[in-house]
Amino acid sequence: MSREPPDAPAAPLAPGIRLRCPRCGAGIPGMECRACGFSITLQHGIARALPPESMARFAGFIHEYEQVREAEGRGSDHADFYLGLPRGGGALQDPRQWQVRARSHAYLCRRLLAGAGKANGSDRLLDLGAGNCWLSYRLALAGHRPCAVDLVANDRDGMGAARHYLARLPTLFPRFQASFDRLPFADAQFDAAIFNASFHYTTDGEAALREALRCVRPGGAVIIADTPWYPREADGRRMLAERESHLRRCHGVAGASIAMLGFLTDAWLHEMEHALSIRWEVHRPWYGLAWALRPVVATLRGRRRPSRFRMYVARKHSATPAHHADPR
Repeated sequence: MSREPPDAPAAPLAPGIRLRCPRCGAGIPGMECRACGFSITLQHGIARALPPESMARFAGFIHEYEQVREAEGRGSDHADFYLGLPRGGGALQDPRQWQVRARSHAYLCRRLLAGAGKANGSDRLLDLGAGNCWLSYRLALAGHRPCAVDLVANDRDGMGAARHYLARLPTLFPRFQASFDRLPFADAQFDAAIFNASFHYTTDGEAALREALRCVRPGGAVIIADTPWYPREADGRRMLAERESHLRRCHGVAGASIAMLGFLTDAWLHEMEHALSIRWEVHRPWYGLAWALRPVVATLRGRRRPSRFRMYVARKHSATPAHHADPR
């Protein structure tokens, strides 16, 4: 349970964000849907936008995820841990992972978000799969207006941990507990939607991408960062099998309470392009020589090919989709 003080100066429903019912899709002028009766409630500054049937669907995943993350020692009781992310405190658990996160974050801000919202005077961003909200925190410090979304709301590894950012921010950004395939936001109001190390948790990649595109303005973008990519689906399946074996052996859970996407392949990305009439821009941040040599090392040692991380950007168009040059 979150320990955030009830009087913390948070802004869970920021001015200007228009809502829609995550159950029936009707517009919501306030917190309650007059069409189906579902109400968004506030608990410790987090807007709970999961209808009961959705909560039941994801309850097993949330329980397993929290159990594993707690066993891994994720999170901290100290604000400095969170304020230092993606560098500093996060490196205590998995230095290589957080090195990747830090370089992806630098590339995201320098190359993909530098002009966000400049044309219309706004820069409202969706942080989809926000976790402890470190990206939303960094975006807020940079002058953007983030809105965090996640299923997990606990106060160590979930959105409740955002209370620590009040040490540097005058108010907290909005936080919504919601699923990727039923976002509680009206159409066309965000400049970008970012899946930061989270798209592989989707149960339906096409549905999640369609929802994110619905929420961004024409000309806006959906960005996928830090989701594993494999040149062959078989390698991704082996990774998932190894992960399931590890979870069973170390934590007594299967990690299969919901059928997650798990990783990306070029074939799946092309399928999403065709289904949604988009064109991916593919970006390849530099993660260092050791990271670049991982496939060579794996081959020499007779192991499966390791995952690679790219960044994928899909632009929303109001008319016929334009084709963008691949920046590779």
